Amino acid sequence: MDNQQPVVILLVEDDPGHASLIRKNLKRGGFLNEVINVSDGQQALDFIGLAGEFAGRTPEGPLLIILDVNLPRIDGVEVLRRIKADARTAKIPVIILTTTDDPREIERCYEFGCSVYVTKPVIYEKFVDAVRRIGMFLQVVTVLREDEIRRD
Repeated sequence: MDNQQPVVILLVEDDPGHASLIRKNLKRGGFLNEVINVSDGQQALDFIGLAGEFAGRTPEGPLLIILDVNLPRIDGVEVLRRIKADARTAKIPVIILTTTDDPREIERCYEFGCSVYVTKPVIYEKFVDAVRRIGMFLQVVTVLREDEIRRD
């Protein structure tokens, strides 16, 4: 464990207030690793696929994705589907964190391969608590390095 790099979180969240709250409460929950925020589904796919503005990015350490469902350009369910359909990225863990609590949507996300589905509570204190629990979960989960899972 000592030689493992810290997990990098790709936070795919278009609401700046929610993104800030998630980052702040991950830190309060003890998760001090790097969090990279993109605000739409296309940016997420570009980051993961090393394309567009992220074409020069070098995949080095472990990557985990926190993904909202309701996103501009490409919605989160389609982002999840594409990640899990591509053998090079299918093993990247994806946590869905969204306000959508429709059981059909939840079932679709699990069918496409999300690791965990968390509904953003409307009440501030419950939202903060949900994010802190995600932070605690992230401290104990084992995540493969990006360059290890991209092998063909």
